[in-house]
Amino acid sequence: MNCRYAGKENAREKAFESIWANDLDAVFSDVADYYDRANFYASVGLLNRLRDRFVSTIDIQPDHKVLDVCAGTNAVGIDLLKRQPKLDVYAVDRSVAMQEVGRDLARCHGFQIKGFICDVHRLPFPDNYFDVVTLQWATRHLRVMKVFSEINRVLKPGGHFYHCDMLRPANKFVEEIYCLYLKACLSLVSKAFRSGPAALKCRNYFVQTIRMFYSTEEISNMLSELGYSNVIGNSVLGGTVAFHKARKPQLATF
Repeated sequence: MNCRYAGKENAREKAFESIWANDLDAVFSDVADYYDRANFYASVGLLNRLRDRFVSTIDIQPDHKVLDVCAGTNAVGIDLLKRQPKLDVYAVDRSVAMQEVGRDLARCHGFQIKGFICDVHRLPFPDNYFDVVTLQWATRHLRVMKVFSEINRVLKPGGHFYHCDMLRPANKFVEEIYCLYLKACLSLVSKAFRSGPAALKCRNYFVQTIRMFYSTEEISNMLSELGYSNVIGNSVLGGTVAFHKARKPQLATF
C-alpha cells in the first residue's frame, strides 16, 4: 500500500526486527506479574488517569463486539466491561504470560474476555466483524501500517478504532528531555522490581522505539492514508502521549 511512511516503517523493521522476533516474548514473560504496577510507578501515578481518559473516549453500546489488540493484562477490556457489562469483548496478544495475568484479573472481576494468542499483524477474525477495536501502549513494538490495515479489515463499516500510546514528541527539545527521563525511569524500575535479564537487555530498545516512532500528527496522517475517516488525534503531556479515534467508512450505496 502506498503511504508516505512506508520508508520509515522499513527502517523501523530493519532496526528492531531481531528484538521483535527473538526478545520481546521473553521480556513480557519476565514483567507480566508486575507489569501494571511497574507502569504505574514509571508514569509517576499517571497511568490510571491516562487509561481512564482513554476509556472515556470509547463509544460503546450493549452487545457491541469489541476487540482489544495487544490486550496485555486486559486492563482496558475490564474497564469497558465495568462501563457496559453486555459487551462481547475479545483480546489478542502475543504473550501467553501477559494474557494469563489478564485472564485471572478478568475472572476476579466476574468478567469473561475471549482471549487469543496470535501475531496481531494477522488477526484471526473475518472481515467486518467488530464494532470497536482498541490498541494501547504497544504500537511502538509493531509494524504499524500492517496492524492498522488489519484492524481496518476486521472493523465493520462505520466501526471505530481507538488508539493510545507513547509517541515521539514533535518538539525536539521535549523529545530529548523525554528520552532522558525514560532512561532514568527504566533503570530505577528495573532495579526496584528486580527485572530479569531479558527486560534488562532491552532497556535501550525501549528508548530507541520512541526516537524512531511517530508524532501525533504523523499517526493521524497514516490513519487517513490507510483508509480511515474522521480521524481525531489529541496530544497530552507535551506530545509524549496521544489518543486517536478513527472510523471505517460506511459502504457506498447506490
